[in-house]
Amino acid sequence: MMESAAHSGEADTTSFHMDRKRHYQSVFQQVQALMQGVDNRVGVLANISALLHEELLHYFWVGFYIVRGEQMELGPFQGSVACYAIQRGHGVCGTAWAQGKTLIVPDVHQFEGHIACSSLSNSEIVVPVMRTREVIAVIDVDSKELDAFDQEDRHLLEQIAALVEPLL
Repeated sequence: MMESAAHSGEADTTSFHMDRKRHYQSVFQQVQALMQGVDNRVGVLANISALLHEELLHYFWVGFYIVRGEQMELGPFQGSVACYAIQRGHGVCGTAWAQGKTLIVPDVHQFEGHIACSSLSNSEIVVPVMRTREVIAVIDVDSKELDAFDQEDRHLLEQIAALVEPLL
């Protein structure tokens, strides 16, 4: 009896993972459709932020920071008010910029130098948008939940980063 209950739990987990994976694939396809034939950079980034905010409910804040000289400036986003500018190496966004790699932070309160634009944020993922090995922007996503982001989020956001690079 216990064996079948354990097996049933495994099936539920696998089913949830597959449903989530399909959902993320659907979101990516929607992003592609939003971009098709459109050269309005601000509009596309705004719609991508809105889509991710609406479709992925653990995404409390979603937006873009765009590199301008020695700092990143706030771009289109969905969520509560945000910081206007972030310096290279400061906070999660600035650290992802400086390191040129995706950062998943399970608890932002444990991240030294975290910039708290909202006290409601508890975890964060930041994905660089790269052009010839240079970070030109980042996709920043915050969650009210601790440890909200995983490799599925990373994969989706890195695909989106590659897709938006030509716009920036």
